[in-house]
Amino acid sequence: MKTLGNLRSFFAVALLLSAGAYAQPAQKPFEPFSGQPGKDVVWVPTSQALVDKMLDMAKLAPNEVHMDLGSGDGRTVITAAKRGARSTGIEYNPDMVELSKQNAAKAGVGDKATFIKADLFETDFSQASVITLFLLPDINLKLRPKILNLKPGTRIVSNTFTMGEWKDDETATVDEGAGCSYYCTAHLWIVPAKVAGTWHSAQGDLTLKQEFQMVQGSLKSGTDNHIVSGAKLRADQLTFSAGGANYSGRVSGNTIDGTVINGGNSAKWTATRR
Repeated sequence: MKTLGNLRSFFAVALLLSAGAYAQPAQKPFEPFSGQPGKDVVWVPTSQALVDKMLDMAKLAPNEVHMDLGSGDGRTVITAAKRGARSTGIEYNPDMVELSKQNAAKAGVGDKATFIKADLFETDFSQASVITLFLLPDINLKLRPKILNLKPGTRIVSNTFTMGEWKDDETATVDEGAGCSYYCTAHLWIVPAKVAGTWHSAQGDLTLKQEFQMVQGSLKSGTDNHIVSGAKLRADQLTFSAGGANYSGRVSGNTIDGTVINGGNSAKWTATRR
């Protein structure tokens, strides 16, 4: 009986020790902090006021496809989803991804806001009509060639940092009184169509040189060579003047379709790139 009692005591102690071994303290929920290290940049939250301004500048419409590169805690994606967009955040930190999903669910947009753990440089964002980002200038420059190959008219909005010599189409700043105290400037770029080359039309041969959305060139008509002036390229819409006539048209691959106005007379204008 004594032996049986000792065995019972032994097993009771063993069970207690076993339970203690498996008992773990409750894990503290993940909480991001400003300046938190990341793969390519540290994380600093964008103020909600600037998030709103960035999406306003992009004229984000319901059902458009939006992507946020380096989405952090998900606030930009969530705001875009609240506006009715189909929004996706690309974030390398898996803890941030999970936090963003939780935040989206709390905001009631878990069905419209998607978060993916991925590398920016390995991500396909060709389907997006609006892209937002808050990355360093050198990262922007690395992404720039890929961005310039996107569909003309794609809108890119960056918090604070620029795209090198690619001049933005619009700049806006939110002041402290409106809810932003640091990193309060937004830059908008609209991806331009590719128009460099020689185009043949009934009015002559149009030769264009292009640097991002800036265009210059000449129109050769017979023995006359007219300098192109006032050229503007916004997305796929090109306008310019040459030889006393005003031209405007929509660029689609190797074709421009539009109108030419000369002396008050308007006619159809079509140009084909050789």
